[in-house]
Amino acid sequence: MTPKRKVKSLFLKGPAGKLEALWEQPAGARTDAVGLVCHPHPLYGGTFHNKVVHHTSLALQERGLPVLRFNFRGAGKSQGKHDHGRGEADDVRAALDWLTNDRPAAGIVLAGFSFGAWVGLRVGCQDKRVRALIGVGLPADSSDFAYLAECAKPKLFVQGTRDLYGSRQSVGRVVKAAAGPKELIWVEDADHFFTGHLVALRRAILDHFPAG
Repeated sequence: MTPKRKVKSLFLKGPAGKLEALWEQPAGARTDAVGLVCHPHPLYGGTFHNKVVHHTSLALQERGLPVLRFNFRGAGKSQGKHDHGRGEADDVRAALDWLTNDRPAAGIVLAGFSFGAWVGLRVGCQDKRVRALIGVGLPADSSDFAYLAECAKPKLFVQGTRDLYGSRQSVGRVVKAAAGPKELIWVEDADHFFTGHLVALRRAILDHFPAG
């Protein structure tokens, strides 16, 4: 079920130019919390229109959070060029700045899918404005998530059991090494993009964040 919501297209001020974004506000949106969702690798077609990003955003909206999703530099209509995660971290900080200006009293739940998880969670662990983290489809086979060992913020990880970029062994090792509190939810038979299992992805997030 898609929550009733208002969707606004806008551009954020980014360090490498304008960042294309979507601001989604569900009916009766909460004022104490907001969401930020980061998309997968832009060099492989990743944008904020990705289905996993979209469904992650919807799950947070079902819990009443207004959500911002944006395109990293060089993706969609965002200005700048891909920077292999370095400049993209600054893009995440620019999005956090926008949220802080728009909702100064709200705690931020930062979610990221694949490349967006690798970059976004690293920023979220360091930034005091972020109070909880969601990592979806961790590319743990090839990416370094060692920073999670020092991150004491609440963390949810959602992974498909057939993810080609994050095996059970690799993801298990990352989560085991991560500081608590933490929860890992496996979606049975789901691939990296949760093909045919997007509802299960949303359910995992909803179950982790109880209503009310």
